[in-house]
Amino acid sequence: MDYPPPANYEEGKVGPLALPDSLLCKDGTAVNDLLTWQLKRRKELLQLFADNVYGTTPNLDNSFKSELLESNENALGGRATRRTVRLSFFGSEDFYIDLQIISPRDTSAPHPAILGANFFGNHAVLGDADIAITQRWMRDTPDSNWVILNQATESSRGCESERWQVDQIIEAGFSLATFYYGDVESDHPEGWKGGVRGTALQRGFTDSWGAIAAWAWGLSRALDYLEFDSSIDATEVFVMGHSRLGKAAIWAGANDSRFAGVISNNSGAGGVALARRNFGESIQALNENFPHWFCEKFATFNSRPNDLPVDMHQLIALIAPRPIYIASASEDLWADPKGEFLAALHAQSVYQLFGKVGVGTSEWPAIETPVGHDIYYHLRRGGHGVTAYDWEQFLKFLSEKRLKQI
Repeated sequence: MDYPPPANYEEGKVGPLALPDSLLCKDGTAVNDLLTWQLKRRKELLQLFADNVYGTTPNLDNSFKSELLESNENALGGRATRRTVRLSFFGSEDFYIDLQIISPRDTSAPHPAILGANFFGNHAVLGDADIAITQRWMRDTPDSNWVILNQATESSRGCESERWQVDQIIEAGFSLATFYYGDVESDHPEGWKGGVRGTALQRGFTDSWGAIAAWAWGLSRALDYLEFDSSIDATEVFVMGHSRLGKAAIWAGANDSRFAGVISNNSGAGGVALARRNFGESIQALNENFPHWFCEKFATFNSRPNDLPVDMHQLIALIAPRPIYIASASEDLWADPKGEFLAALHAQSVYQLFGKVGVGTSEWPAIETPVGHDIYYHLRRGGHGVTAYDWEQFLKFLSEKRLKQI
């Protein structure tokens, strides 16, 4: 029988699941204390993910020049400020990230912030007429006229507003920082040529890394800027992502401990869903549909997922002891919502080393019944997306975590 068979959506056909032990080093050393975790096992796992899944991000010169492109002191009817800052890298005016920052208009700065890449440009997050429409390459949208001939159109203004719920974020006292992920690299197999991976190659770096790692690099560069922004509390920046950008967010959080926590929404295969679990999207389907997302070696596990030396519970464990919120959707079976929960469950052992609780239950929770402590999880009703319900839970979780630290 050819591998893979059609995607399985029946729990009775999942089969046995044997996961690699997060607390057992490659040389057989058991991890019973934080020192062994921090100095040995954590470094092993990071390297294993880099070698086998996401690729190795080269040690680039990440210095940048910043320029204020536009600002509005009366955004959201006077409740917020909004500005766009261009971050130019590699001494070139052609390679830049346009970072949009929306903050509460009050005197309580610096504010905690949520940072995430967006799919359709800054004008799609908040549809104000004075936000420039990106001229970058963009995936066409056959079911709408948001993108035509790989260019965003005027009709795409505000098209991602439900995914971002800026009003809720501002009301909760958080700033939102966001940029178009195509600023870092266009999302197609040849996109690397005009993105950061092509720039790295031109500078002699031959590391094998995929687009997910490239977008994660961009998230860390945005954080570099926020560390110098007096309106932002850089110690309280939470990285957030949905779908493929949820994969990028958790990889950024794993590599960059400056992020205060992670929100992974519907990140599925190659994100937080267990790779060994025979349900929904497989490693082979992932690599065949999106060959540019991961390092080349990941495809060698297409027909043998059980040979992958890591699994995604260990990716979650790399965030410890920082909080992480994992969100699934009941109809998003391709992303394997139960597999996302099980990864969260099996990451608990590492959180417990830090005296943290994790999800606190072995039972997959009912729809819209959030569970957890330092690993939080909910299963929302509906399909692939980010909704007002999701944001209500994220912001409640982040606010509670912040209050406990104050």
